[in-house]
Order: sequence, then structure tokens, then C-alpha cells
Amino acid sequence: MTQSRNPIRVLVAKPGLDGHDRGAKVIARALRDSGMEVIYTGIRQTPQMIVQAAIQEDVDVLGMSILSGAHLEILPGIMELLREEGLNDIVVIVGGIIPESDRQPLLDLGISGVFGPGTSTSAIAEFIETKIEERGVR
Repeated sequence: MTQSRNPIRVLVAKPGLDGHDRGAKVIARALRDSGMEVIYTGIRQTPQMIVQAAIQEDVDVLGMSILSGAHLEILPGIMELLREEGLNDIVVIVGGIIPESDRQPLLDLGISGVFGPGTSTSAIAEFIETKIEERGVR
């Protein structure tokens, strides 16, 4: 009997004051259904709360959903906190209402993927699996 790999651990978080979490819950369920272990933090999380949860849960992936338009204000701080904690191997993705013109600045911060409305959940799951394989953290 071969030993299977541990499932990919994903933290799904809602940073900032955005109280709409239906999309985050849909993504969390879809990733769970694809075999990943998913921890959902709930709404209105501070950058510090999100990074502490990532540390405590020992996650491979941090996925954040932002619909409020505050992504360029919130995400740089989260990325800096991750670097300060030495969590450079975590795959960070973000989804939500993000203008095309903001995508490259987010990628420049070190975010691996930016997903907008209409992205299929299977595409997000495949993206995560590919990034984890590329980083060799499994």
C-alpha cells in the first residue's frame, strides 16, 4: 500500500470590512471537494489575524476574497507580514472585484494568482495544485 500525500492545506480569509462572504464559502467548499483541507477564517479579518491563522494552521496556500475595492490598501501589508514571518513558501491567491489595471501590481507584490468573477472553481483548484507542485513544498 502506497502512502498518499497529505492534502494541500488552504486558509480562506476575508480581509478588511467587506461583509459579503458567499463567494469565499463557495470557493472553500469547492477546494474541499477537490481534496484540499480548507480552513475558513470568516469575515472582517485584520492582516495580523490572517497571518497568525496561516502560521497556526501551517497552511500551504492563503486565499483571500476582497469585494470592497481595498485590495491595494490591504494586500501589501499582508504580504509584508508574511515575509516578516518567513512564510515565503505559502502560495497566495486573491479573488474578487479587482480591476484589470490592479492585477499586475498585485502580482508584483508576490501574489501568485488573481481571480475575478466568473473564474471556475476547478480552474482555481488546478492553479493551486500546479503552484504547489512548482514550489516543491509537498
